[in-house]
Amino acid sequence: MRVLLTGHQGYLGTVMAPVLAAAGHEVVGLDAGLFADCVLGPPPADPPGHRVDLRDVTAEHVAGVDAVIHLAALSNDPLGSLAPELTYDINHHASVRLARLARDAGVRRFLYASTCSVYGAAGGDDLVTEDAPLRPVTPYAESKVRVEDDLHALADGDFTPVFMRNATAFGYSPRLRADIVLNNLVGHALLSGEVLVLSDGTPWRPLVHAADIARAFTAALTAPQEALHDRAFNIGSEINNVTVAEIAEQVAEAVSGAKVVITGETGADPRSYRVDFSRFRAAIPGFDCEWTVKQGALELADAYRKHGLTREDFERRFTRLAVLRAASDVGAVDDTLRRRR
Repeated sequence: MRVLLTGHQGYLGTVMAPVLAAAGHEVVGLDAGLFADCVLGPPPADPPGHRVDLRDVTAEHVAGVDAVIHLAALSNDPLGSLAPELTYDINHHASVRLARLARDAGVRRFLYASTCSVYGAAGGDDLVTEDAPLRPVTPYAESKVRVEDDLHALADGDFTPVFMRNATAFGYSPRLRADIVLNNLVGHALLSGEVLVLSDGTPWRPLVHAADIARAFTAALTAPQEALHDRAFNIGSEINNVTVAEIAEQVAEAVSGAKVVITGETGADPRSYRVDFSRFRAAIPGFDCEWTVKQGALELADAYRKHGLTREDFERRFTRLAVLRAASDVGAVDDTLRRRR
């Protein structure tokens, strides 16, 4: 297939592009480039692509495309809370507009990167399935729910949207993010000797490695239409349903000498849920996630050491909110987070 991969210069897209290419697909990227320089280690070899803001996509960008994998978003709950109106403009309205353009251009499959955060304050002891009530508690998660609703309305016999509700990502990517839980805890442990948990450690989190997300999307590209059409799928593995305190313990094992410190200063996080991932395994026989949290912690620790992660990079270059604030301070982006030409 000729696949348009939005967000190809992001944390997940940088991992996904070579996986898609290795499967034989022609990958065309689309990215605003806001985080293209957030590189730890050797610069990645990007596929050819369009440097364009998601809000400025035209029919030309989707012409001749067989499928769209839509990762691009203003991602991260603090970012969404800082600028909720931009979160809805980019994540919701621009995403639905892209889907309409794709459908009108004859694109047959649209894989949308949603999130398990749509379950929000799920509570209870049962594993959350895709049929559970959606209770988003942040603008980021709410924007994902709205897109799913609008894409559902676009589905027809020739246009198949698929809602890939990823668990919280972890793992090394050449374009690192340090503001997601496992990546953050490993970095803090290496740089300070402490695995610092600000919550009380009790919330449940479903985690999934970036490489497993890439494999799931690649499998979904060519799966039979009837298995995926207009359906939501949780992406991850039950073995990686863990509490924040358990994540911290895994990090302490991966980083020799690091001590777990749970301050509890932010209190109990209302976002707590364990997730059932069996629907995707049933739709894609033979698929299963390969990475555990422990393996991911070891991988991250090795990568951070190998590529010389510094505290400044950890706090500034690989934290989305800090990158955008710095770009704003020097006038590289305007008030709407569009790059200045």
